[in-house]
Amino acid sequence: MSDPAAATPAPPPGGPVGLGEIFLTFLVIGATSFGGGVVAYLRNALVLQKGWLDEERFLSALEIAQALPGLNATNMAIIVGDRLRGILGAIIAFLGITLPGATLIMVLGVAYAANADNPYVNAALVGVGAAAVGMLAAVTLQIGRKQLGSLIDVAIILVTVGLVSFLHVSLVWVILTVGPAAVLIYRPRKGEAVEGEPT
Repeated sequence: MSDPAAATPAPPPGGPVGLGEIFLTFLVIGATSFGGGVVAYLRNALVLQKGWLDEERFLSALEIAQALPGLNATNMAIIVGDRLRGILGAIIAFLGITLPGATLIMVLGVAYAANADNPYVNAALVGVGAAAVGMLAAVTLQIGRKQLGSLIDVAIILVTVGLVSFLHVSLVWVILTVGPAAVLIYRPRKGEAVEGEPT
């Protein structure tokens, strides 16, 4: 049986992270990230700047966040906040990442409604969308190569992309079929050492 402590990330260097720091970090992410590019901001802040997660734990949290209902960014905030400071940390992280967007979307919604026919406004939105796609592509290349360890990994990715993008299968059905298949493929085999389990 695996050690339960192995599933819990080690605390960040320097002791527990303050609630104020958690709130401010996610507040900045929520205020400066756009669309799909939020994954790049999350990785930059949580892995590169703060060191709260390593690449492996970031990928694990991202996988969970993407499999759950809701926005990836808010799911990530809740997961990371909980890992850092428990339930209170999760609440603080959630408030931090959602407050800027909730405020800005109300202001921008009113402004856009008044300027929806302005070609400059529409051009700016197209530019923001292109930048978000570029950031998402960059972070996908940075962290994706760590997940491509075998041909099976590539096959799972190709099957998922094919089902969603080309066959237009509902994401729910893809998760319910490809997900269990991936778990079955990568389940620990008898006699194999489980990561984090004492040998």
